[in-house]
Amino acid sequence: MSQPNEKMILYTTGEIARLCGVSVCTVQYYDDRGILVPSTLSEGGRRLYSEADLKRMHVICFLHEVGLPINSISALLSDENPAGIISILLDEQERTLREELTERQTKLELLEGIKRELKEIENFSVESIGDIAHTMKQRNQLSKMRWTMVWTGIPVTLLQWAAIILTITHGLWWLFILWGLVAIPWGIIVSIHYFRHVAYICPACHTVFKSTFKEMFWAYHTPRMRKLTCPTCGRKGLCVEIYAENTRKEEKSNE
Repeated sequence: MSQPNEKMILYTTGEIARLCGVSVCTVQYYDDRGILVPSTLSEGGRRLYSEADLKRMHVICFLHEVGLPINSISALLSDENPAGIISILLDEQERTLREELTERQTKLELLEGIKRELKEIENFSVESIGDIAHTMKQRNQLSKMRWTMVWTGIPVTLLQWAAIILTITHGLWWLFILWGLVAIPWGIIVSIHYFRHVAYICPACHTVFKSTFKEMFWAYHTPRMRKLTCPTCGRKGLCVEIYAENTRKEEKSNE
């Protein structure tokens, strides 16, 4: 090792550790593995690191944070073109961070949704929070199914208005028959499909249940709830509607 240069800025092991946000043991470990060799030694035998060593340590810490093993870090830093490899690692790290950001944003939206729901409940319990969380997770699927029903119903609605207008203007009353032949089967198919893919949560006993088609069809409802009778506790009132694709399969397996 070369002797210290008076004009050269040198760092001790402790200073390197503090500047890089790691422990002294970590710096010593990298030294033992031969990937961070001190530039020089003091007269008392203390390890001293240069600015170049500090930059190298920052690179080592980064490579360690992205999950690269020590052996790979050593091989990478010995490569003739480490910049190209590091560039690829940066791209991978960016992709990973963006995925984590998206996941955290989804969790934050779920949390905010639960807080909004809780404000509407006077006396809530742990079970109530569970019901809300379950509802929030299923809401996208339920919304997707409802929008599919809306889009498939647009041609039926257009046909209805065409029948009304042409009947008034040209007396083509037979268009109403054509509209009925389309609208009635569509309504039956959509209703059955909807029934098979929804379930309800009782706010009293927190049971997830399926109602009968007749009760569901004629029950008073809002966009998110329907007035039904819980088969477990017998409570009759508004129950939260959720998407439950597997409920029908579970019912068959229990028979």
